[in-house]
Amino acid sequence: MNVVDPRNADILVFVNGQMRPRSEASVSVFDSVVQGGDAVWEGLRVYNGRIAALDAHLQRLQNSAHALLFSDVPSCDDVRSAIFDTLQANGMRDNAHIRLTLTRGEKVTSGMNPRFNQSGCTLIVLAEWKPPVYSDSGIRVITASTRRNTSQCLDSKIHHNNLLNNILAAIEANVAGADSAIMLDVDGFVSETNDTNLFIVKDEGVQTPHADSCLPGLTRKMILDICSERDIRAAERTLSLTDVYTADEVFTSGTMGELTPVLEADGRVIGDGKVGPVTSRLQSLHRDYAFETGSPLPF
Repeated sequence: MNVVDPRNADILVFVNGQMRPRSEASVSVFDSVVQGGDAVWEGLRVYNGRIAALDAHLQRLQNSAHALLFSDVPSCDDVRSAIFDTLQANGMRDNAHIRLTLTRGEKVTSGMNPRFNQSGCTLIVLAEWKPPVYSDSGIRVITASTRRNTSQCLDSKIHHNNLLNNILAAIEANVAGADSAIMLDVDGFVSETNDTNLFIVKDEGVQTPHADSCLPGLTRKMILDICSERDIRAAERTLSLTDVYTADEVFTSGTMGELTPVLEADGRVIGDGKVGPVTSRLQSLHRDYAFETGSPLPF
């Protein structure tokens, strides 16, 4: 994984209406994201002058903020303008990734209670030069002991910044020398990885876990839409680790990594240990789809 680009040393970051150099881009120590990880976020990717699934990302941001009862939330149009301004200020039209963060805002005093939030939300637009973080040639994964949140505790459909269980799973992968970690739900079925959705291919059909304890990712949705349009069999179903181990192909999906083949899981070689034909085809179709359906930049 190599995500360092020297051009990122001089980027400008949008923080609450101001464009600030990277070294000066910050929020208050009283901000809710500092006080309790109380924020929501989106990851967006720029393809040759277009932002993939922009409207869907903005709507999910609004939905997450609404579910968490944020006040004085900026409109989709305001957030869209901030994104465009940030990309233009940095001269970014391709091969860029945007981390969009909306916090509950600054508190009048430290503490957990949202009643201390009296000044509206904080909006951060962080755009970086960043290719997909995983190699198209494939990755190795392990299964984490850390379980994915159940909706009884924290609904995964809220795209929130409380990512400690995902981070704990990533630590397990790092310690094991793997690239990523599969996370199971509380019943022991496959949910997703610590940072992506998961798909398997069996008998040329595509399968992915139900979006109950995993995020219903927008790249995940693109893949299901592509399969529908191209008459590729696809279904959401309950998957066990054995389904993963015995699949013909396995791949992950996400804005940060696009489609990434999984060549080995918990020491089991997947298929023939190479990038499979269905995965390879979907990689190409996804990039075309993400560009063709993306929102054009106004500059």
